[in-house]
Amino acid sequence: MIKVNEYFNGNVKSMSISVAEGKATVGVMIPGEYEFGTSTEERMVVTEGEMEVLLPTKDKWETYKPGSEFKVAANVKFGVRIKKDTSYICYYK
Repeated sequence: MIKVNEYFNGNVKSMSISVAEGKATVGVMIPGEYEFGTSTEERMVVTEGEMEVLLPTKDKWETYKPGSEFKVAANVKFGVRIKKDTSYICYYK
């Protein structure tokens, strides 16, 4: 069964799927600035567009383009800035 998630007044949408690694979401974001919280470790892979990300362990924003990825620890918050429509896959540990 596919579960659809919607955040930030519909500006971020994702669908949950099961993959070899466990649970994952495939999603899209339209331009905006967002703050997400984690409950488990996450590995985000950008598939289209780009994300500027402020991780809790960093003091500056970093840009991730298609094919690049970053990890976020469990139980933290991180910032995301989107300047053009962007898609991603998020793997949960």
